[in-house]
Amino acid sequence: MTTFSALTTLASREDAEALGEALEGFLPEPVGIGVFEIEDGSGRFEVGAYFDARPDDTELALLAAIYGAAPFAVSEVPETDWVAQVRRELHPVDAGRFFLHGGHDAARVPPGRVPLLIEAAMAFGTGHHGTTRGCLLALDRLDREHGACASVADIGCGTAVLAIAAAKIWPQARIVAADIDAVAVEVAMANTEVNAVAGRVSCVTAPGFAHPLLERFGPYDLVFANILKQPLIELAPGMARHVAPGGAAILSGILNEQAAEVIVAYAGQFTVEHRDEIGEWTTLVLRRAQ
Repeated sequence: MTTFSALTTLASREDAEALGEALEGFLPEPVGIGVFEIEDGSGRFEVGAYFDARPDDTELALLAAIYGAAPFAVSEVPETDWVAQVRRELHPVDAGRFFLHGGHDAARVPPGRVPLLIEAAMAFGTGHHGTTRGCLLALDRLDREHGACASVADIGCGTAVLAIAAAKIWPQARIVAADIDAVAVEVAMANTEVNAVAGRVSCVTAPGFAHPLLERFGPYDLVFANILKQPLIELAPGMARHVAPGGAAILSGILNEQAAEVIVAYAGQFTVEHRDEIGEWTTLVLRRAQ
């Protein structure tokens, strides 16, 4: 089956989300729509829609004009088994004591390491990304410097690799993994099963901390948020309410040049304990005031 993509960019999140909603009523009906912040520091957003039939260029041009978007770029998407391709190209990730791998590399786990099995999936990250590695290294160091945490939240958990890592080294901890996308939460639940921590990680669908289980288990000794700059800034007040006094927040999904803005958003309630860069990405470890 032939698939077509239609991609454009906009200057604001509000316009991008409005255009994404407008595309839901487009004919032919899109089989998928995505709105993403472009990770180049520009502050612009990309809107993409995918179709089983070629969309009408004139109607797309009208939509772009209405929402102040750049002209849509329409192209045919080659038929590719993306999961198989990703599995071939992914390599295990070393991150302190953690060894992140797919099932095809299960035999390569070194003795004495903590294995994290995350398979390639069509819609969600595998964890093989500098931001995830930064968070895992920060978790390893936090445990060595401060010891175990009793309560952990993974906000915007995706595959739940960070929640799984915490569960493997802290068997007594109460851990909640949350994501705004219900399908991501299904993937997270499956990953907790294959990593044998399903009984110790609760997976919920929620924006930020807005879920009764997240409220009940808080405040937290540690909160992960590996998302993007703007959502991290918007999350700062909720983070201050849900991280226990003296607790920590490990934040990533931040381009190096964006780190100062995130630090400013958390100033007053948090101090920077560590700031690490891996390639173009920064991971922050913040400590909540006592």
